[in-house]
Amino acid sequence: MVYEIINENGLCRYYNLNDAPGITQKVPVRREKFAFLDDEKIAAKLISFRDETHTYITFYLPQIHCSSCLYLLENLHKLRPGIVSAKVNFSRKEVEIIFENSKVFLREVAEQLTAVGYEPYISLNDLKQTRPAANKSQIIRLGIAGFCFSNIMLMSFPDYLGIDAGDEAILRVFRTGNLLLSLPVFFYAAFPFYESSWKGIKHKFLNIDTPIALAIIITFIRSLWEVFSGSGGGYFDSMTGIVFFMLAGRVIQDKTYRQLSFDRDYSSYFPVAVSVLKNNKEIPTLLPEIKVNDTLLIHHGELIPADGLITKGNALIDYSFVTGESLPVMKEIGEIVYAGGRQTEGNIEVLAIKEVNQSYLTSLWNKDDQPPKEKNVSFVHSISKYFTVIVFFIAALSALYWVFHDPSRIWNAVTAVFIIACPCALLLSNSFTNGHILNILSRNQLYLRKAGVLEDIAKVDHIVFDKTGTLTSAGEQVVLYEGRELSETEISEIVALASCSTHPLSKALVSNFGVGEKPVVQGFKEYPGKGIEGFVNDRWLWIGADPGKQQSGLESSAVYIRFENQDTGRFLISNHYRKSIPELLNELSKSYRLSIISGDNDAEMQRLQHLAGSNTTLLFYQKPEDKLHYIQSLQQKSEKVMMIGDGLNDAGALKQSDVGIAVSEQSNNFTPASDGIIAAKQLPRLNRFIRLCKINRKIVLICFVISILYNVIGLYFAVQGNLSPLIAAILMPSSSLSIVLLSFGASHVGARWIRLS
Repeated sequence: MVYEIINENGLCRYYNLNDAPGITQKVPVRREKFAFLDDEKIAAKLISFRDETHTYITFYLPQIHCSSCLYLLENLHKLRPGIVSAKVNFSRKEVEIIFENSKVFLREVAEQLTAVGYEPYISLNDLKQTRPAANKSQIIRLGIAGFCFSNIMLMSFPDYLGIDAGDEAILRVFRTGNLLLSLPVFFYAAFPFYESSWKGIKHKFLNIDTPIALAIIITFIRSLWEVFSGSGGGYFDSMTGIVFFMLAGRVIQDKTYRQLSFDRDYSSYFPVAVSVLKNNKEIPTLLPEIKVNDTLLIHHGELIPADGLITKGNALIDYSFVTGESLPVMKEIGEIVYAGGRQTEGNIEVLAIKEVNQSYLTSLWNKDDQPPKEKNVSFVHSISKYFTVIVFFIAALSALYWVFHDPSRIWNAVTAVFIIACPCALLLSNSFTNGHILNILSRNQLYLRKAGVLEDIAKVDHIVFDKTGTLTSAGEQVVLYEGRELSETEISEIVALASCSTHPLSKALVSNFGVGEKPVVQGFKEYPGKGIEGFVNDRWLWIGADPGKQQSGLESSAVYIRFENQDTGRFLISNHYRKSIPELLNELSKSYRLSIISGDNDAEMQRLQHLAGSNTTLLFYQKPEDKLHYIQSLQQKSEKVMMIGDGLNDAGALKQSDVGIAVSEQSNNFTPASDGIIAAKQLPRLNRFIRLCKINRKIVLICFVISILYNVIGLYFAVQGNLSPLIAAILMPSSSLSIVLLSFGASHVGARWIRLS
């Protein structure tokens, strides 16, 4: 279908740009899905701008992943008359579309995107807030600092190289120019450092920005004094260089995680609207407008937005989003269903008994909304207060020395100490190394919330895994058979009877064998919670629990087969563990304490213990609050805990843990309150990611040692009270540039060494 659309419009170059462009559409999208966009109230909240002729709309497209996607989307105007242009923001997976109001409607634009494989992801949360955008003021500050720094360096060469006495007038012009160029840097570009250091002082903490701000201020004041007194050209180049390099490091660091939005609530995963039945008509209704006693029409694959009672249809509800249970739950007419469940059968009608904001899902999210966990302060900030104290001590000693030897050098010596003894090399090593490591991790589909998480990961000594959806692959089961050998005819008969049932274990059997032509089933009868029976090829067949035996944890995943009341065998159905999970657990157990907690039953305890090792703690039947309490108990023993989980039921534990990593089949699809998101297929590489975070810490320490050496060399000149502009011009940029190059090079080599580059 997609090929026909692309071919008809002459865009087949799409298939030449990448080996496997696009994403296969496995389930056809209902045409009515975007009917809510016809509602002007809903559309108005999504539209960025509209005038009499044009409309601007930004859609989030999680399917964007390659250059073919970019090519096709930016040629959208060729596919649909009325679309003027489409501009893709690749890193944020968004497309901004401009279309003509007279030729195309908003709903038709969404349907056109869906038709070519890029269904817009529109959630209730989109009506309330937007994704984090780039910090424009930070970019402007960086641009101003870079412009002023480069020009000040250029106009400082006469001071560096010396100038004839007859050209003093030209020298004054250059110095005045440097002064004017330094003003926007000092008063605007450097403002974040003043703000950060002042906040630290108010909380009685000397953070790493304090000596930076102090160095900027003293350098500026010293430079002003030299220019107006005519004694020199000052150190405007050093001052603007400090600001430029520090801002550059922070911009690079921030860019890596701007593309993902972490702090979402339950509304981020709900649709914007749902169909409400009124007078036998489907009325698209905003979720906040759903009232008690409204009848909701829930289609296949849709989330239930509010707690309610089933009034029509048979429900097979997947609650893995809420509870973590891997198998869907059958519900009949009259039974209650909870918000957050996903209907996996046909259409059902649900009578709302609570509003959306009063549902079980909302209460679960709010209950997991624990107070912010106390994070460890970065070691860089820990040493900053000592760094500042040492700088003050050296300045005081220098002043004391020159009081007795040459009082005229006191001012030069003290100010030079603060100019040279600047921790910018240390901060650059931290910012640039962290930024580069974050980029490497993001290329390998581990996205961290902020750079501080790198240090937290390096300190972890206990790793806690959720089982369902984390170690196991959602929607896949392993089917093993025990008993006498079955013929092909008997297998086809078993599949024929199992296909008559919607029970998840029956569906697992059908999916496992996948027999084409099935014999006719007669006299089918289902006993809820026990099994099914019927006549197939004139033979009576039973599939289900073992009659006469009480179900145990192990038996709950066993399906017994009986032909003509004779025991034939049983199928053991278990979760399908992700590829390389046994190897991962084996690797991690050598260096970390491990725990596996699950909301499932204990049917796979023995198998999981074998996979994870005898020293791994296994906990089953765990409710969301149980997981949270377990994390707290480990932390009370002074253990640094990393929690790996998925689903809303893990949100509390992810927040409480020292490092919470959410596993997602699609990295942009589910981001609970966590410190990072890892693509499910990359989970086996977790041990490498942790090793890279430890390498990051070592690189920062090495760069810090080198920056100390630079400071020692600089202080040697500074305390003598005769620091020349040339020495300052050489030391400041060279220390910064060398640290940047070293951090990039070392982190790249470290990543290649553990095969992550």
